[in-house]
Amino acid sequence: RNLIFDIREFLKNCIKSRLLVLFIVMVVIFSIMLGRVFTLQIIEGEEYQKNFTELIRKDIPIEATRGNIYDCNGNLLAYNQLAYSVVITDAYANTSNRDEDLNRELAEVIKVVLENGESVYNDFQITLNEDNEYEFNVSGTALKRFLADVFGQVSYDKLEYNKKFGFDEANASADNVMTYLMDEDCFDVDEQYDKEIAYYIVVLRYGIKANRYSQYKTVTVAKDVSDETVAYMNEHSDTLLGVSIQEDTIRKYNYSEYFSSIIGYTGKISTIEYEELVKNDDTYTTNDIVGKSGLEQKYEQQLRGINGNESFYANKWGKKTEEIERTDSISGNDLYLSIDADLQKATYDLVEQEIAGIVYSNIRSGNIPINDVYFALINNNVIDITQFAEDDASDLEKSVYSAFKNAYNSTEGVIDKQLHNNPVALGEMSEKILDCFTYIISMLKEDKVLVKSKIDESDEVYLKWKDEKISPKEYLSYCISKQWIDISLLDVEQKYADSSEIYEALCSYIEQEISQDKNFAKIIYKYMIDDEHVSGKDLCLILFEQGVLDYDDDTVNNLKNGNTSAYSFLLDKINNIEITPAQLALDPCTGSCVITDVKTGEIKALVSYPGYDNNKFSNGVDAAYYASLNEDKSNPLYNYATQERTAPGSTFKMVSATAGLSEGVISLGSQIDCKGIFKDISNEPKCWIYPHGTHGKINVSEAIRDSCNVFFYTVGYKLSTKDSSSNTYSDAAGIKYIQDYAKIFGLDEETGLEIVENKSELATEYPVMAAIGQSNNNITTVALSRYVTAVASGKLYDYKLMSKIVDNDGNVVESYSPEYKDISSALSSDNWDGIHKGMRMVCEELDSFKGFDIEIAGKTGTAQQVETRPNHALFVGYVPYDNPELSIAIRIAYGYSSHNAASAARNIVSYYYKERTLDEILDKAAGVNTSASNSVTD
Repeated sequence: RNLIFDIREFLKNCIKSRLLVLFIVMVVIFSIMLGRVFTLQIIEGEEYQKNFTELIRKDIPIEATRGNIYDCNGNLLAYNQLAYSVVITDAYANTSNRDEDLNRELAEVIKVVLENGESVYNDFQITLNEDNEYEFNVSGTALKRFLADVFGQVSYDKLEYNKKFGFDEANASADNVMTYLMDEDCFDVDEQYDKEIAYYIVVLRYGIKANRYSQYKTVTVAKDVSDETVAYMNEHSDTLLGVSIQEDTIRKYNYSEYFSSIIGYTGKISTIEYEELVKNDDTYTTNDIVGKSGLEQKYEQQLRGINGNESFYANKWGKKTEEIERTDSISGNDLYLSIDADLQKATYDLVEQEIAGIVYSNIRSGNIPINDVYFALINNNVIDITQFAEDDASDLEKSVYSAFKNAYNSTEGVIDKQLHNNPVALGEMSEKILDCFTYIISMLKEDKVLVKSKIDESDEVYLKWKDEKISPKEYLSYCISKQWIDISLLDVEQKYADSSEIYEALCSYIEQEISQDKNFAKIIYKYMIDDEHVSGKDLCLILFEQGVLDYDDDTVNNLKNGNTSAYSFLLDKINNIEITPAQLALDPCTGSCVITDVKTGEIKALVSYPGYDNNKFSNGVDAAYYASLNEDKSNPLYNYATQERTAPGSTFKMVSATAGLSEGVISLGSQIDCKGIFKDISNEPKCWIYPHGTHGKINVSEAIRDSCNVFFYTVGYKLSTKDSSSNTYSDAAGIKYIQDYAKIFGLDEETGLEIVENKSELATEYPVMAAIGQSNNNITTVALSRYVTAVASGKLYDYKLMSKIVDNDGNVVESYSPEYKDISSALSSDNWDGIHKGMRMVCEELDSFKGFDIEIAGKTGTAQQVETRPNHALFVGYVPYDNPELSIAIRIAYGYSSHNAASAARNIVSYYYKERTLDEILDKAAGVNTSASNSVTD
């Protein structure tokens, strides 16, 4: 009973105790928690596990291997090569010192890459040029989109005035953009880094920013890196967070210089390209490599293939921890071109050799002064004058630079006096100072300090300036008074400045800018050469010191001791193409040639000289190389075969002959008497042979043979009076006839090529002059090729560079065969024969084809563009005469004489028909030049 009593008392005390309440509360809470855990783990556990897994599961595309490109014989032109790339993800995205840590890591990686002689992968729209200055490498719509992206706006129209930095975002300069991106509120790239490293940090940070919503995606730091770089990254993987080595493919091109204008190159997709491509294919990503130009761009969809996909789990750094599944990619299709690679290369070499021979002979004759050749080495950056001021410059380079500084200081002193104390009118200045001020005004306009849109070209003072009747001081002061100067770009307090203060600020601006302007420095060097303050020998020796030419002790010593003159040395290097016409960029320095299979319409060669190395673009643009191409005065990025338009000259005369014969204003037997001058129109144009002779009475075949201008003036005139019963001349009527027959040969349209080409322009006035290929006729080389092919075959082909597309299993996906329009009915067979006979007689009479066993028909053309430069040289033709197989159209811009183009054509045909090997032709050409030079005394 006592035990029962004790229990009862205990329970009574517990009920009365506050601890019981607490105990009950704890039991309830524990029960709830236990129930919740049971629900999460047992009832809903599978769903939560699935959600968690999805949070760390990532999917990335596996880029398909790009298809190869081959020539018509299966020679490989473009392919993919396995390589290693350095890539990075933002491992510091959630850390407190993110900018500092990420920039430090990027700087380390960049230094290693550069020290190992490799390039940082760079698709940024700003370049750090060789003058160590920032500049945009895009323009137009692409620049506007870039600025919008930089400043975080959806469109260019939304850009505003940036109060913090004090510039208009819509008109931001490259320096403005870099300042903004390096600021602490953006990438926080501080001043501890030198300019090059800081620039590349911004380049990579901008790429990382583009991936900010996809942390696991990598940004490429460098492609095709060396084993040393791979080893460094792997050895330091514990400290280089987010940095890894990735297997990759890089696009490679064989015979790049020969084919760059046709094939183009690839590169990382731009925002604009992505938005356009994704409309038709949503598998594109912002990290894809796409075709940027040429056939790479045109056939992007066929070359690209089908991307695969990899699913994996990633850790907090974005690195893969476990693969889930993988779908392999499918390689792109291969392209086979109509081009014959061997013929393409030979044609390029022979065009270059011909141009070199023209330059060589015109230096010897004095048409090209030797001082112009010396200066060309500087003017077209063959010699790097910025190297002269470097610490590691040679003694000779330092000596030349010292002479330059003296010449510059002297010139700058004269400029200062002209701007202040002793101003004289432009017409009273020396040629040197006039050149300096011409450049200064041009520079002010380019820098938008002198605003071209504000200048009133009818203003009396402006007209005096154009007539060189006032001084620069008077003109610039007047520009300030008329508010043609943008004073916001000058170091002056705008609100309180008077005109004299603004003028002084403008003078200071000029002094500062020209002191660091390489193009202004070139003006100084030009006159140093003319005044013999720097010698040709010095410049020739610097070619060896800067690695432009391979060092040769004997040659260098002969130059130094005077056994070899600079004159003969350069002639030899030009003759042997060790210094190319493109490097000199003198007239001539460019050319183009298109060769077509007459029977099929297939293009066998399409040459634009000079070319460039597209390997330096395809795996990240080599900024220095790109800048050098843009500065190159021979403009290698321009396709001279498809884009250059000039007057066709006498090559147009088969059009006029067709018009005259078809319209009945002449017949095969009718003769026109060439007396040297055509007097039926007021300007009385002359024949090319006058005043040294006349052609007399000749028919149309003979007029083609002799290229008689008077004959075709007459044809143009007769077409202009044909519709009038009273033989009244009508400019409009004559032009319409000429245009209509030019259209039959397709000269009013593009040829159908898959790459960029300009549409030719037919003359709109002066039918008498248009009939000889002048007036404002402007025809591309590829259009001339299509035209002469039509003359030879009676078929106007739609040109194509493609032969077939083949999938990775070897199946032909699509074949290409040029379509054509039959134009043979434009003339009777007798009239066609008359034109063909005239073209055959052209080549029978030309010295270029003397002793040539292969019967060729053609027409030369010499076209003047500007009086201050040589004429353009053109030739069109086909071979063999009786059964045409091949047509050829060639233009050497500013090539002096059409005989030079004909000479190149002969060499090309000789190679094609295996009359001589390429080496034999090139050696013979060099030998001709060398023997001719024996009579010249240095």
